[in-house]
Amino acid sequence: MALAFDEFGRPFIIIKEQEQKTRLRGLEAQKANISAGKAIARILKTSLGPKGMDKMLQSPDGDVTVTNDGATILEQMDVDNQIAKLMVELSRSQDYEIGDGTTGVVVMAGALLEQAELLLERGIHPIRIAEGYEMASRIAFEHMEKIAQKFDYGVSNFEPLVQTCMTTLSSKIVNRCKRNLAEIAVKAVLAVADLERKDVNLDLIKVEGKVGGKLEDTELIYGILVDKDMSHPQMPKQIEDAKIAILTCPFEPPKPKTKHKVDIDTVEKFQTLRQQEHKYFDDMVQQCKDVGATLVICQWGFDDEANHLLMHRNLPAVRWVGGVELELIAIATGGRIVPRFQELTPEKLGKAGLVREKAFGTTKDRMLYIEHCANSRAVTIFIRGGNKMMIEETKRSIHDALCVARNLIRNNRIVYGGGSAEISCSIAVEAAADRYPGVEQYAIRAFADALDAVPMALAENSGLQPIETLSAVKSQQIKDNNPYCGIDCNDVGTNDMREQNVFETLIGKQQQLLLATQVVKMILKIDDVISPSEY
Repeated sequence: MALAFDEFGRPFIIIKEQEQKTRLRGLEAQKANISAGKAIARILKTSLGPKGMDKMLQSPDGDVTVTNDGATILEQMDVDNQIAKLMVELSRSQDYEIGDGTTGVVVMAGALLEQAELLLERGIHPIRIAEGYEMASRIAFEHMEKIAQKFDYGVSNFEPLVQTCMTTLSSKIVNRCKRNLAEIAVKAVLAVADLERKDVNLDLIKVEGKVGGKLEDTELIYGILVDKDMSHPQMPKQIEDAKIAILTCPFEPPKPKTKHKVDIDTVEKFQTLRQQEHKYFDDMVQQCKDVGATLVICQWGFDDEANHLLMHRNLPAVRWVGGVELELIAIATGGRIVPRFQELTPEKLGKAGLVREKAFGTTKDRMLYIEHCANSRAVTIFIRGGNKMMIEETKRSIHDALCVARNLIRNNRIVYGGGSAEISCSIAVEAAADRYPGVEQYAIRAFADALDAVPMALAENSGLQPIETLSAVKSQQIKDNNPYCGIDCNDVGTNDMREQNVFETLIGKQQQLLLATQVVKMILKIDDVISPSEY
């Protein structure tokens, strides 16, 4: 720790409790920060691309997660270092904004840091490096605009959307039935999309999973799926043209809010009380019947007496349905959520063509399907799989595919994948570097080298010779002036990504570039790290 002395040579303290703090300054601080960032990128590098490996993470309470989704891996890893936390936030912001490309953005940032370290060793000032990176990212951003292609889709012709979703699913564990899942994701998004406003509300798509069956059994339900069954085993299991009363009030006699005591000293009083309660239940059930409800969905439970009465009056009911599910049921069926029995009117009932209960396998698990709704703007994707981990990973993969489909509806421009966009940008940035005088051109060239890290990692993960493969593809791009040549990860025999149908969204790629550059600039500008020392 650097000490300061006054004019009499006595040391004086600048920082509170400075003997208990460690301090890194100048180049040392930058190198420590860069190595932390690189360490995080190294973890994710092997998960990139269709042949990427999965990571297995165990949480403190013993839950195991197997995934190759960058955002999930970093979320589950308990990182302590401040710079590592920046990388975690970087992948999280990519996940929130775009939903896909969370691994690529961290690998990109790691490569930029690695190049910056070499420049720092040559004695180039960190601010000049940061400025050079900023210029280079602008060049790459504009170049992507040039090589991007528009594609048209319609509600009937959604093949291009499916192809793009298949690209994002091919790097996941579910890639054996990616075609099926991509179609489900696209149909779900188109069902809830507002194509005039180019907007998609993903909250209307509910993703539900159940262990059992096989991945191919995953289905899209135009309606809502509730993990509940009818409250009485003898109630009908299938109701057609259901009119649904959606209640948030319990089926029980009202209780005073204050403390109360009921004195019963004779049998007659007890009988009266019982009759009163019975009449109360009777009135409730009658009110539901009077407005024409044929199914009651209640947020709260009801006791056996109410249950028996409902059964007796053949009014099927479902209890303990969660608030979010109630809202989705209300949206789908066009009903209103009713807080008090007195407010029930026929207009507030939801309508569904078919409500059925379905049992699974040999277990007693049953689920309620609410289908053919009045407003089919709420849909459910129902995932089946061999174990819980598989279902969780499939949910994450479907989420990525939904986000990609949503981004394409917002902005239907694509670039080609397989590292082709990065290689093309790298060539463009390298060519532009000579136009800039001054030290920045070193940083711009370093940015071009860093862009090569993504295709190189793709080649490495696919078991190819990374440097040979990259240089072959690069020379082919320059020779044929074809920005669509990428790494042939799946051994198809062609490098042209148009033939392989590997697309990525333009906004996703541009976001990756900008976010990675921003974070690296921030890390390079730190030259003093003061932290409490370990006890």
